[in-house]
Amino acid sequence: MDDKNVVQYPNPQNLSKGVTGIVIVALVVILAFQSFTIVEAGHRGVVLQLGAVQPKVLNEGLHFKIPFIQTVVPVEVRVQKTESAQVSASRDLQTVSTTIAVNYHLSPDGVNSLFQRVGLQFQTRIVDPAIGEALKAVTAQYTAEELISKRSEVSAQVKQVLADRLTPYNIILDEINITTFEFSEDFNRAIEAKQIAEQQALKSKLDLERIKIEKEQEITRAQAQAEALRLQKQEVTPELIQLRQIEAQLQAIQKWDGKMPNVTGGATPFINVE
Repeated sequence: MDDKNVVQYPNPQNLSKGVTGIVIVALVVILAFQSFTIVEAGHRGVVLQLGAVQPKVLNEGLHFKIPFIQTVVPVEVRVQKTESAQVSASRDLQTVSTTIAVNYHLSPDGVNSLFQRVGLQFQTRIVDPAIGEALKAVTAQYTAEELISKRSEVSAQVKQVLADRLTPYNIILDEINITTFEFSEDFNRAIEAKQIAEQQALKSKLDLERIKIEKEQEITRAQAQAEALRLQKQEVTPELIQLRQIEAQLQAIQKWDGKMPNVTGGATPFINVE
């Protein structure tokens, strides 16, 4: 038989060694990938070792972890926003509908504790209920009118109460903004009627004050005129009268054109002597 027609079969031992080498290389590659993790910007890594939360929190960047033993859960620590619509009651039992926007972020060093106690559903489990509780606690301390007139004070108090409720969970409150305070239609009509009445009362008060001032001005003018007349009467004496008569005669003489009138009036009349 010709050797050229003989079929050469692979050596089973060599084939086995090749497969084993490929498997080993694949395992090494997998282990290499499993041994490192990257924590993205604005996040922290919560380390789970066989399901147990570890005390160490991973910062942003590349980190080593034990393959198949440790798992890293990324948790966002950037500022987050939630908007909530709440219904509460004022101190005078008026229904208050409030819309509030809340900015908050997670404490970077406490994300492992938050993950262990609450999980990643912290907004629905902690933040939203805390917003409702804080609003109800604060609005119950004010009347409906005070909620309108003292809005900045109410907002500051809601912020403080809400911060106190979130801090134990390593959730840090940044800012709140109460966008609306809405009341029932009956209450709005009552407020409008009260404002109209207050404006009319203010107008009446201003009119009375204006009339009073004008009257006082008239009295002052009359008193000044009376005082002037009184002073003039005190100054009129017989000597002053005689002096005024002489001054009148002198003025008449200065104006005389040299012709003798038939009759002239005055203190010293001229008589026609023709």
